[in-house]
Amino acid sequence: MQSLYQHKISGTSIAEIEQQFLQDHDMRKVDLDYFHDLLMGIADQQANIDAEIQTAIDRDFSELDPVELSILQLGVYELIHRIDVPYRVVINEGVELAKIFGATDGYKYVNSILDILSRKHRSMEHGKS
Repeated sequence: MQSLYQHKISGTSIAEIEQQFLQDHDMRKVDLDYFHDLLMGIADQQANIDAEIQTAIDRDFSELDPVELSILQLGVYELIHRIDVPYRVVINEGVELAKIFGATDGYKYVNSILDILSRKHRSMEHGKS
């Protein structure tokens, strides 16, 4: 999430940001393949991801907080492209990130949007709940 946010704010390329994170952060506990997949996948699919987000929000896309947008992009990518991650985990992680990094009640918005999109993209998984 922080990498995506940094990309939005600085305009630095995703590849450069990935290298910066690998050099500047303790990544010993990070699944580096997953980290790479998320960054490159979100960058590659950004237009599709953003279009999905736009179908579920109640405001203009440009009004989304950059932190919450980064969390939503991460969550939507996982919902669509990482079906190995249960939708409940995707939503919970998004909510937790929003509680830590987002606006005061931003986690509620993130939760509602990811819930809407999980029902669309993971309907079979929802049916098993």
